[in-house]
Amino acid sequence: MERISCEVLVLGAGPGGYVAAIRAAQLGLDTVIVEKSRTGGTCLNVGCVPSKALIHAADEFYAAVGATGGNSIGVYVEKPSLDWSKTQSWKDGVVSGLNRGVDGLLKKSGAKMVAGAGRMVDGKTCVVETGNGDIRITAKNVILAPGSVPVELPGLPFAGAVISSTEALSLQRVPGKLAVVGGGYIGLELGIAFAKLGSEVAIIEATGQLLPQYDEALSAPVAKRLKDLGIAVHLSSRARGIVEDGAKLEFETEGEGTSQIAVEKVLVTVGRKPNLLGWGLEELQLDMSGDRILVDETCKTSMTGVYAIGDVTGEPMLAHRAMAQAEVAAEVIAGKKRVFDPVSVPAICFTDPEIISVGLLPNEAEKSGLDIVVANFPLSANSRAMTLESRSGFVRVVARKDNGLVLGIQATGKQISELSASFSLALEMGACLEDIARTIHAHPTQSEAFPEAAMMALGRGLHI
Repeated sequence: MERISCEVLVLGAGPGGYVAAIRAAQLGLDTVIVEKSRTGGTCLNVGCVPSKALIHAADEFYAAVGATGGNSIGVYVEKPSLDWSKTQSWKDGVVSGLNRGVDGLLKKSGAKMVAGAGRMVDGKTCVVETGNGDIRITAKNVILAPGSVPVELPGLPFAGAVISSTEALSLQRVPGKLAVVGGGYIGLELGIAFAKLGSEVAIIEATGQLLPQYDEALSAPVAKRLKDLGIAVHLSSRARGIVEDGAKLEFETEGEGTSQIAVEKVLVTVGRKPNLLGWGLEELQLDMSGDRILVDETCKTSMTGVYAIGDVTGEPMLAHRAMAQAEVAAEVIAGKKRVFDPVSVPAICFTDPEIISVGLLPNEAEKSGLDIVVANFPLSANSRAMTLESRSGFVRVVARKDNGLVLGIQATGKQISELSASFSLALEMGACLEDIARTIHAHPTQSEAFPEAAMMALGRGLHI
């Protein structure tokens, strides 16, 4: 068995893992990263990136269909068709290009890549099963980044017609009838995309509201868009199983009883959970809270020299959170003083329209006992939104009433996700309403809605 010794071993090359390896190597630490699949993890290969590529393709096709016979801005096309295999090839090309980019970055940093299934045998040792035999890696420090896996429903195990988001992104053809179980951001993003591609889509959501992680003001524009797209929505409903040899999905709606709908595919998107199986967790003495590994503000676990980052440490399971934790862990190992203590972790829902949430929602701020002010600026009063044929949506600020400190910022609208950076920066820098209101924002851009909302909160709105 080949043996390797190093200062830092990173288990998993998803967004958190590869960033940890790159940063550790940049800091002069002898670093080895282990990955059994392609670099980039779920996000790059079967999640964030390919889903956004598919959403873009769906938007382009839907716009072309909408221009059949002419549209309001004077574009006229004959009825378009979709070459699905070419769409998939383009999407896969985006992913492959980014894979090569990550591989190149790891190589440039000096981190050594070991391709194979790694399994921890103790807090310092990992055995990797490769195509050329096992490799035993001993490290002074270990960073665990095994990621997460889709949650499977007991009555709808992943097989045949029942698929997860992974399979949804590599379907051989666009399904004629698609049921989406779960009305969270993953289900709605993909459900909307397939509806635009021509699928007959139905959403089955257990709670009484779509996108339950947001308040109704943010989710309402998406609910309206679902109706416009002809997507059937069944709230307070629970999927029971596949019947009639996979031809129908049975679900039960609170107060209405059991119903069935015809399906070709059933996409289950009821969440993700930390990946705790297959990499040797049982060989480690780690403090846990349910199914997540407990870490402190430096990403240290309860074992000396063992760190954990990303989805395995719990919510929010977002790539950018994992990346931020990765830098902290690598720098702490290198002897630097760092803590993971963000003011907020931005969340974006790439639905139609898009949703951003940074910091506290109004109800969350109220629960903290603070006296707050909340103000919305509608995008119907924003010139750039009009030029994008988008009159729905808004930017909202939540701030303390006494000193104007901004506690949260939310928005919904077309292409609004790009404002997330300025929203996050405002919170991280401790901006007050006056800071935002007095910062010049370029005209015409949707970003102008940000200072307008701040001015409304201050009682001096200009363009409404």
